[in-house]
Amino acid sequence: MPQGIRAHRVAERVRVELSTLLTRSVRDPGIASVAITRVSMSVDLQLARVFYTLAGDGDRREAARSLRRARSYLRREIGRRIQLRYVPELRFAYDDSAEKQDRIARLFDEIANKRADTKSEQGENLGDANSGDTHGA
Repeated sequence: MPQGIRAHRVAERVRVELSTLLTRSVRDPGIASVAITRVSMSVDLQLARVFYTLAGDGDRREAARSLRRARSYLRREIGRRIQLRYVPELRFAYDDSAEKQDRIARLFDEIANKRADTKSEQGENLGDANSGDTHGA
């Protein structure tokens, strides 16, 4: 969704308010490990896509169920806290970008380790070849 300047400001405000509500007001144990990573608003401010991740060993399914149960409460509270003509519909989506970044970092580490292993093997082979030349002279 393309975002205008106002949509971006409202999205950031919704993110802050949702984070506050989840940590202070919602008592559902399924939401205890939920962290809001970002919010994307439609240009007309009618829809808010809320991206979240789980801290620690949270269960994704339980978190999704808990967020669905709390959606109407969260929307009502957002409407009270942020003065908008229309309160945006909240749609929650799991944000797996951190997992993707970890996977990419692991792949880079594996590549670096393989390069280091091949360089050390090449160095050993050169050392063996050089030692054979010095004995023959």
